[in-house]
Amino acid sequence: MATQEDRAVKAAQDTVVRETDEGYRVLGAPEKSVTHQHNIDRIPEVDVTQEMLSESGENPEAWLMYGGNYEQHRYTTCDVITKENVSDLQLEHEMSVGSGSSMEGTPIIVPGDPPIMYQSNGPNHLKAIDPREGEVLWSYTYAVPNDVVLCCDDNNRGVAVLGDKVFMCTLDSGVVAVNRYTGEEEWYASTEDHESGYSATWAPIVHDGKVYTGSAGGEYGVRGFFVALDAETGDEVWRTLTSPDSEWVGDSVNQAAGTVWMTATLDEERGTIYCPVGNPGPDFDGSVRPGPNRNTCGTLALDAETGERGWFHQESSHDIWDYDSSNPRVLIRDLDIDHRHKTQDVVVDAGKTGWAYTMDPDTGELIERSEPGVQQLNMYKMIPHIDEGRRIPFMPGGMGGNDWQPATYCPETGLMYFKMHNNFQEAWWRFEEYEEGKKYWGGVLEDVTEAEPEDYNGKIGVIAAIDPASGECVWQDWIESDIYLWGGSMSTATGLVFAGTQEGEIVAYDGETGERLFEYDVGDTPVSSSPSSWYDPETEKQYLAFQVGGSGWLRRGTRDDRLLIFSMEAGS
Repeated sequence: MATQEDRAVKAAQDTVVRETDEGYRVLGAPEKSVTHQHNIDRIPEVDVTQEMLSESGENPEAWLMYGGNYEQHRYTTCDVITKENVSDLQLEHEMSVGSGSSMEGTPIIVPGDPPIMYQSNGPNHLKAIDPREGEVLWSYTYAVPNDVVLCCDDNNRGVAVLGDKVFMCTLDSGVVAVNRYTGEEEWYASTEDHESGYSATWAPIVHDGKVYTGSAGGEYGVRGFFVALDAETGDEVWRTLTSPDSEWVGDSVNQAAGTVWMTATLDEERGTIYCPVGNPGPDFDGSVRPGPNRNTCGTLALDAETGERGWFHQESSHDIWDYDSSNPRVLIRDLDIDHRHKTQDVVVDAGKTGWAYTMDPDTGELIERSEPGVQQLNMYKMIPHIDEGRRIPFMPGGMGGNDWQPATYCPETGLMYFKMHNNFQEAWWRFEEYEEGKKYWGGVLEDVTEAEPEDYNGKIGVIAAIDPASGECVWQDWIESDIYLWGGSMSTATGLVFAGTQEGEIVAYDGETGERLFEYDVGDTPVSSSPSSWYDPETEKQYLAFQVGGSGWLRRGTRDDRLLIFSMEAGS
């Protein structure tokens, strides 16, 4: 059956977003969620176990979670595609998913005969696909309330799986559980009131019978939290506010923000979750929130069983530049740190500041701050008041550095790979009264500026390789464009790094040198997604999947609705 006849696809197509003064508003959503079944009998009824999830990163036939494994390495042990043969990579399937809204997700692969892909995109549209044949088996569209308002588009970046369920965050700050075999909704749980400005766009994680999810809405005066839900029922198990009352002045904590609006990282050995935490609220008016605004713009460690707070590492104290630190943390075990004469586990991220931070997973102590991956010009200059007329283009701008784009870590090269923005912006603060559910920036962020910083190199994006042990920026591929560089990267056991660009390129790099070994032109459309890869023993092929289409706030690029699946046969 064609996607044109798919009722769930039609419901997603009818659900649109319109940009308003308060953000992106959802319109035209269905009154009830819609499932359309095509050929569900082809889905092998083998439940996903916790053991399968824990071993996902070592299984070349699987990609069972957003980051490939709980450590968020975005790395595959598949070794069919190599530096020597990658130039012969072939496009196996080019599919239209039928709903060309935000295309920022990572497809999940459950191994089997055939393997099953769970692919999601905005607005809360989910499919089960046979990637071997390139055919849709069922489609599902969640009924988003029509009064949802979003700061930054109707994004959905992926799903989680466990047992017979697939879990998806919903734009109205909830989680929905869908039957993996039938596409039918099993339960829905709200984590907060979307009318107060809360939303959810990331991929959740699942472990030990719990679904872990965060909070978004930092531009609406919300209060950030992280929560665990029961995977069978959706009931809340525990909830932790990111900013304790005792660490803020007066009642400013009520609009503290500090949201966890991207996927967390789970350390099974320590029983710890590492949460990426965003900006304080309001974004630009620091006068109403005196002090360092601790527990914003950094990494929060929580006990996975109880939600008890561990440590916090802050990257931008009393932030007024919108320097979220939102991308998933990467946990690396037994990293050799030669210049410190030690080998230890580390947690690494690169936030909007443009530096990568290597931290101790037990204490949060900073071990190494890297060389900057982007230019830092007029950085940390005071944001002027709207009446003072002292506008200064600063960079990284409010988009980063590294915004939500997930990095990859390749054990073969020992390097991490980041897609970063190298753009400047202007901002100024003004006093605004908080009003529930309304935009609460405390100022203005301008994407179009009156001038550019002196010494700007003119390249809006860069793909950078950084050594997490030494902090050295090993290589950079600077990209010139008018569109932001969204999406993540992926590495392989053969030392390759795959990434898409805003110039419509899918690129394979030599991870050691940064040399481009393969390029595929998708047309005049950005690639804003993060790829996944798997091996199918039946076809004896390694596959690689990319979603194609522009998205993201402001310079988002042309929309599209394509899913590209590349392949390489073993022995090629």
